[in-house]
Amino acid sequence: MNGHRRAPARESRSGGRVLQIALPILALAIGVAAWDAVVRINAIPAYILPGPGLVGQTLVADWSVLGPSLLVTLRTTFEGFLLALAGGIGLAILFNQSRLVEYSFYPYAVILQVTPVVAIAPLLLIYLSPDSAVLVCAWIVAFFPVLANTTLGLNSVDRNLADLFRLYGASRWQMLRDLKLPSALPYILGGMKIAGGLSLIGAVVAEIAAGSAGAGSGLAYRIAESGYRLNIPRMFAALLLLSAAGIAIFAALSLLSHLVLRRWHESAVQGEG
Repeated sequence: MNGHRRAPARESRSGGRVLQIALPILALAIGVAAWDAVVRINAIPAYILPGPGLVGQTLVADWSVLGPSLLVTLRTTFEGFLLALAGGIGLAILFNQSRLVEYSFYPYAVILQVTPVVAIAPLLLIYLSPDSAVLVCAWIVAFFPVLANTTLGLNSVDRNLADLFRLYGASRWQMLRDLKLPSALPYILGGMKIAGGLSLIGAVVAEIAAGSAGAGSGLAYRIAESGYRLNIPRMFAALLLLSAAGIAIFAALSLLSHLVLRRWHESAVQGEG
């Protein structure tokens, strides 16, 4: 009886997963078809709006230029993300261990976050090399979500469990290692998913600023360069690569979160259940 009851539930969940995959693909296909139809029916010139077919051809034809630029942008994004991860988690742990440090420095982290990176990038380009300025921008944008989420997770530990650890004489290090960090892991992974995309945004903004100054080699620089030369098909192709990179980063971090949490955390267990 139980087996018969579970089978329809499994089929329902399987059907739901198929819809989750099929519907976005269908919507994308409809959107691309509408885009192509608008271009063809209205005979829109390629320098105003290229069709999807021309964008695909440009992506293949200009891959020798766009491919290396994509690698430059991804390298900067990855480095900025790792720096944000190390700095955000490390500083959050320090905040958790010392309220004095948190009250002293957390407001400056907020100020750093709310200051638009597009305003910071030109200033950094004055004092740093283009590559270093782009990396710093990627770090600035990605840093705060990791710091804020990790701090929230470390401060949201169950008080009863914390009292139990103290009752058994656990040291501050033991409580941090065995209680606070495992409890904060879902928050940390959530911050990582946000920071991954934001590090790409920071790198792109800084690369565009560097391109305006006549320097740079990343994918965003190719977008700015294509705009100056009215090479709109290449601009669309570069934008398509950036979108694909952002989707890939989010998907990879979502998969990591699922693999880490699926055995014990409610958000992942319910998703599987």
